[in-house]
Amino acid sequence: MTRVIVLNGPNLGRLGSREPDVYGATSYSGLVERCTALGKEFGFEVEVRETNSEQVMVEWLHQAADEGTPVVINPGAFTHYSYAMRDAAAQRTAPMIEVHISNPYAREEFRHTSVIAAVASGTIAGFGLGSYELALRAIAEQLTTR
Repeated sequence: MTRVIVLNGPNLGRLGSREPDVYGATSYSGLVERCTALGKEFGFEVEVRETNSEQVMVEWLHQAADEGTPVVINPGAFTHYSYAMRDAAAQRTAPMIEVHISNPYAREEFRHTSVIAAVASGTIAGFGLGSYELALRAIAEQLTTR
């Protein structure tokens, strides 16, 4: 079974209570359940993680690169300024899809820049939690066409 990690950055552990008009009413545990169940459909063992720490996120990206593990990543606020995380993501050795629950381009101007996008396999944004589903599908397709 292929292992895929889903990495979530700052404030994503507050899903369900944080700005439900932007991020929806599903809790973080609901996201974990959804990603895990969908992963099984693709034959993936999905591990979902969340951190508010830039250091921890960088370490997880290093681990994924060292192990050749595909990644779905929602960097949260790190998207817009974390060059350390961008440099760690650039070392990837497997597909990496950047996801966002909301559409950053329909929001405040500071959200329009992603330092991660240029080193990701692709970016999916604006489909609510469905962005994660689309990202897992994209990884499955990329792995079968390798």
